[in-house]
Amino acid sequence: MSAQPIVIAHRGASGYLPEHTLPAYAMAFAQGADSIEPDLVRTKDGVFICLHDIHLEATTDVEERFPDRKRADGRWYAVDFTLDEIKGLRVHERIAGRFPQQSAARFEVPTFEEMIALIQGLERSTGRQVSIYPELKAPAFHRDAGLAMEQDFLDLVRRHGYRGAGSRIFVQCFEREPLVRLREIGSQLPQIFLLGDNAAAREALTEASLDALVGVANGIGPAKSLIEKDPALVRRAHDRGLLVHPYTFRADDVGAEYSSIEEELKAFFFAYRVDGLFTDHPDVALAVREEGE
Repeated sequence: MSAQPIVIAHRGASGYLPEHTLPAYAMAFAQGADSIEPDLVRTKDGVFICLHDIHLEATTDVEERFPDRKRADGRWYAVDFTLDEIKGLRVHERIAGRFPQQSAARFEVPTFEEMIALIQGLERSTGRQVSIYPELKAPAFHRDAGLAMEQDFLDLVRRHGYRGAGSRIFVQCFEREPLVRLREIGSQLPQIFLLGDNAAAREALTEASLDALVGVANGIGPAKSLIEKDPALVRRAHDRGLLVHPYTFRADDVGAEYSSIEEELKAFFFAYRVDGLFTDHPDVALAVREEGE
């Protein structure tokens, strides 16, 4: 597979700045990340925005701004708000102990097109190229809400130059069917099938299931624990020409068997031989990769 594993900035440089904000994406680019990940959901008026999940309350002040707009389950859904309403929200840090959660610094939810414009602008001004790594969040949920993602997503990225198999993009999803649908409507973009550490993922990693994934996806994005439990998974994927990009490596959430994130990263880069990995701290991962075995 690839000679050098890639470092994927998970939600931008999210270990240092609030996730899925333009400053976090810019910092990831400046730190040298090979690829930068935006998670994508849709607004009520159909705009693709960068947000970790379909709910707003974990990273914004939506509860204060719109206290009466929660659903019966007590959650605030992005699909219930227009882009103008979401742009009026303030984004804050999700994880305690990182960027101050009560900071006066102003962050907002970016649109996917704003993220692309930032990355392509930085590519032009610096001369360095990176890939983007968008995740389609909950496509089945969006389809049920009348906001199917696949065709509109494909049209959007094509407008911005991401067209063929060699494009600087990976399209990822935890649902297999949207990846199939993208192929059916003509997408040749690189695709990654995401896998959590659960029963469904274990079924997806049988020999027959991996065989069936060829053609639908160019690789898998497993939870790192899946590789630790079955190190042969990397070889089995590689035997089928599939890339392996595990998630998520964090300096403040290191596996119990490792003394530091550096030790954990070394294991995945040089012992498990993955093709890339998602990290909240791209600068740390790059330093470990460059140090070598």
